[in-house]
Amino acid sequence: MSRVLVVEDEAHLAEGLRFNLEAEGYHVETVETGEAALEKLHEGAAFDVMILDVMLPGKDGFGVMTEMRQAGMLVPTLMLTARGHSDDVLRGFEAGADDYLTKPFDLAILIARIRGLLRRRGWLQAPAVSPAASRKQDDVYTFGAARDKWVNFDSLELWVRNQVFRLTLMEANLLRFMIEHEGKPVSRKNMLQKVWSLQEDTDTRPIDNFIVRLRRYLEDDPKSPKHLLTVRGVGYQFVAVPG
Repeated sequence: MSRVLVVEDEAHLAEGLRFNLEAEGYHVETVETGEAALEKLHEGAAFDVMILDVMLPGKDGFGVMTEMRQAGMLVPTLMLTARGHSDDVLRGFEAGADDYLTKPFDLAILIARIRGLLRRRGWLQAPAVSPAASRKQDDVYTFGAARDKWVNFDSLELWVRNQVFRLTLMEANLLRFMIEHEGKPVSRKNMLQKVWSLQEDTDTRPIDNFIVRLRRYLEDDPKSPKHLLTVRGVGYQFVAVPG
């Protein structure tokens, strides 16, 4: 039975989530504050998914998420944010969240997102497949001058320099979008709209942070990128084969 931790200070919402998720067969625990959630996790409580509200008394959801990831806690996390707070979405992803929903939300969508996060947890817990096996899987993109780099979008694994890097779902979605537009400049606004379904008035600076992270993975020298290029005045461009 999968275990879900709900971090929500609105008692009626927390109890509603508990009731409905337990009806779906999940074991659910609820806490009202970020501090209480971190205490449970630091004490070694094992959860398969966490539902984390952004607006909490004391330490907010962003603070909880940041502290978790810095401590190496990789519990797949769905953040809940108020409708219209687009910047909260990117802040949550920057802090390490795996997915988000805006309030109010449809229960069926929440359950579908939880199932997706549980599948991702299974990928994270599974050992990385061999390079040869990874390249033979369906959703794989190969790049680099020697075609020696590839990303497996099924397992969210990036193979570079004989190393495997586990991508977050949001990192993988952004990289896929850049690859789909290979050789063409893509604006930050376009990334926000197509990758995250956010409006044009959202702050675009977090996009730069995601690009920096991806460069650390796939570039031989992140300070002199060959694949994720900056196009001044526009945004970024992915190049499969440099030169």
